[in-house]
Amino acid sequence: MSEQAPSIADFLARIALLEAAVSARDVTIAERDEQLRRERAAAALRIQRLQLQIDRFNRKVFGRSSEKLGQMQLELEDLEADFAAVPDIELPIVAAADKVRALPVRKLNPNLPRKRVVREPSCACCPGCGGDLRAMGEDSDEMLDLVAQAWQVIETVRPKYSCRTCDKIIQAPAPAKPIARGKLSYAALAHIMMAKWGYHLPFYRQAQMMAAKGVDIERSTLARSAGYAAALLDPIYNRIREIGRTRTKIHTDDTRLPMLAPGTGKTHKGALWAYVADDRNSGSQEPPIAWYRATMGRAGESVMTELAGFAGTLQADAFTGYNQLYKGGAIREAACLAHLRRKIFDVHDSQPTELSTTAMAGIQAIYRIEEEIRGRPPAERLAARRTRTRPLVRALRRQLMRQGNGLSHHADIAKAFAYGAKRWRAFNRFLYDGQLEPDNLIAERAIRGFTVGRRNWLFSGNFAAAERSAVVLSIIETCKLCGVDAEAYIADVIERIQNDWPASRWDELMPWNWVRREEMPLLLAA
Repeated sequence: MSEQAPSIADFLARIALLEAAVSARDVTIAERDEQLRRERAAAALRIQRLQLQIDRFNRKVFGRSSEKLGQMQLELEDLEADFAAVPDIELPIVAAADKVRALPVRKLNPNLPRKRVVREPSCACCPGCGGDLRAMGEDSDEMLDLVAQAWQVIETVRPKYSCRTCDKIIQAPAPAKPIARGKLSYAALAHIMMAKWGYHLPFYRQAQMMAAKGVDIERSTLARSAGYAAALLDPIYNRIREIGRTRTKIHTDDTRLPMLAPGTGKTHKGALWAYVADDRNSGSQEPPIAWYRATMGRAGESVMTELAGFAGTLQADAFTGYNQLYKGGAIREAACLAHLRRKIFDVHDSQPTELSTTAMAGIQAIYRIEEEIRGRPPAERLAARRTRTRPLVRALRRQLMRQGNGLSHHADIAKAFAYGAKRWRAFNRFLYDGQLEPDNLIAERAIRGFTVGRRNWLFSGNFAAAERSAVVLSIIETCKLCGVDAEAYIADVIERIQNDWPASRWDELMPWNWVRREEMPLLLAA
């Protein structure tokens, strides 16, 4: 019997089944495509983030910073050196109209000591006719010369005299030495301390340099002597801290300070905190002050202890350890606009977009205004910020809020914008106080020298050595801010303190009040 032909209903049923299968397959394909799209987006975001980290690392190690001229400057130096090595060649003669204007010759510092060398002609008469010569002027040229450092021994001799009548012995008193039975003068100690903490030369390198000059001295002797001399500066250091805490604005920053853990071969994670009170940008006549504190860890309690009794504005970064300071209301937070600029620039330099370009342009416009009003009184700075800076800041705020909301939270530019939006009130603080700065670069500059010198010695031997470093660094940095020769200041001040300088006159020895003294007359001793 023949098979019955499929009916129309069967065909319709099969068509429905096939359509359902195709629809299910389309859904599966769509889900798979969506999953692949998400995976590709995640992979692209991860690649972008890794590329950004690589670019940051390369820029940190090899790239150009705002304080450096970059690789082009090195190439120019090489070209100049190569040009100087080429023998003299005859240059083509050009017409007077085509002559290039001669560049002005840079004068050397007029305060440097000068040695005048006069080169007279070899003959006292005219070599052509034998006539007498008369002066009509002179040509002069200056070169910078170096007088080699020389060590010398000071032998202090105290003759004894006796009275012919009463046999009384008369003799000048022995001068006070910086260190009992020590062999280093005040000037030598100041030089060693400046080389160690000012120019970051470890003691073993100084010992090698001194040995090359014929001075045989152990590294340990240099270390102990510098430690004794640093202890003499404690009254100056403590007075600087006292005066600094009376100011109404302080900048602070910190950096790591590894400290050797005795007997373990490991280091503790210490920190060095910088505090700077410098209002010269707002026209203040108060002397700038800087001091440092070494701590065993990086905790907010260290700052709270150091700034106990301070009332005013603290300009700092977004370290969470500062948050406890702002709760009482006595200390106001002022954030660092340079940190926000740095975060946006990191993204812009690696992956520039219209959004990052606009944000960078707005921040740069703010800094151009700040450069114009630097050094003016607070009232003038405040007026300029109200009329010129505030509209720029508000436009930047609108951009951060409007365009930042449409970005993925995982995007680096979104994280940079979120950093600014979260602390916007603290970023705005400088718009309402002409004394404040838009950033914390004052503290960063004060701590930069230490971070560079840290590469030479890597860690402190113990906590006492770290505290000693903080004392000497405070003196040196304050001298720099006040325009004082730190080495001459240290040599003179430790001598005065060793000779029983009265405690009621510490302020006379502050770097901004210090005046070089004349040689003290010798007294007679029976």
